[in-house]
Amino acid sequence: MAPLAWPPALAGTPAIAVIDQALARHRLGHSLLLHGDSLETLAAVAEGIADRLLNTGKAVAFPPARHPDCFVLRPAGKMRLIKVDAIRELIRRVQVSAAVSERKVAIISEAERMNLEAANTFLKTLEEPPANTTLLLLTVHPYAILPTLRSRCLHFRFPVDPSTEVLPQEAGWAQWLQDYGAWLGRLPDSANDKAAVGDHIFSIYGLIARFGAILEKATADAWTAQRATLPPELDDEEQIAIETGITNGLRLRFFAAIGEATRAFARERLAGGDELARRAFPAAIETLEDGTRLLRLNLNVSAVLEHFLLSSLRLWSRR
Repeated sequence: MAPLAWPPALAGTPAIAVIDQALARHRLGHSLLLHGDSLETLAAVAEGIADRLLNTGKAVAFPPARHPDCFVLRPAGKMRLIKVDAIRELIRRVQVSAAVSERKVAIISEAERMNLEAANTFLKTLEEPPANTTLLLLTVHPYAILPTLRSRCLHFRFPVDPSTEVLPQEAGWAQWLQDYGAWLGRLPDSANDKAAVGDHIFSIYGLIARFGAILEKATADAWTAQRATLPPELDDEEQIAIETGITNGLRLRFFAAIGEATRAFARERLAGGDELARRAFPAAIETLEDGTRLLRLNLNVSAVLEHFLLSSLRLWSRR
């Protein structure tokens, strides 16, 4: 049986080549930190590693997500934390002899979500890992993980696999970006037109309402697709955390696309020697990035978008 394929965009990359060579020589480290900009890409890499470690042809093959010797730990609850009890249960499971394979694999998704007690408890396992066990930590925020944990892992960084990062066009996102660009384009020519300013404000709240609907539908579609691939034993807390993670990931990608649309608009104005764009663009991007950081602290997405659009109205209409 052929091993699980690596994500197409990563096949042949240096990180994958190193992992393939280490696996072939049975020299892969016992603790790996997989990090990058896409949790979906990291999960695909972790599954590829688990498949190659567990399905060696000497036992019945299972998909990694359902393999009896593959244990996956995810954040749980609306706070999306990995708590000490969950870590202790994972440790208990990896200390038991393998069921069907010669090895065991533990995957901790969003490892930075371990609270301090959980991280300190897991540290002992990293220092003295059980025999024939590989521990895979996945994160898009590697420096949010305790340095004592990071220092005991081999680090592999993976770029985004574009096939996992396509924004949901069917949810109306492409049209939203087009309308946002058109709204931006009207701002510089209406600085002294009070009626136009009123229209711009109405447009802002229309964009905000549509953004919320698009995000909600995109999340529902993504959750429906992912739920079909999840193991049946996941409890409600884990499922809530996964769905929340999907929402967080989508809204960050949406905001990144807004930033790129703003850059495209500014580049066109700058090419024409527009002095307003030279002043407004850096301030607009700074406002967007500040809002994106606040999203990570669970600030309401509509409030962040409202602040950015109202700031844009002021910045791009000023002469």
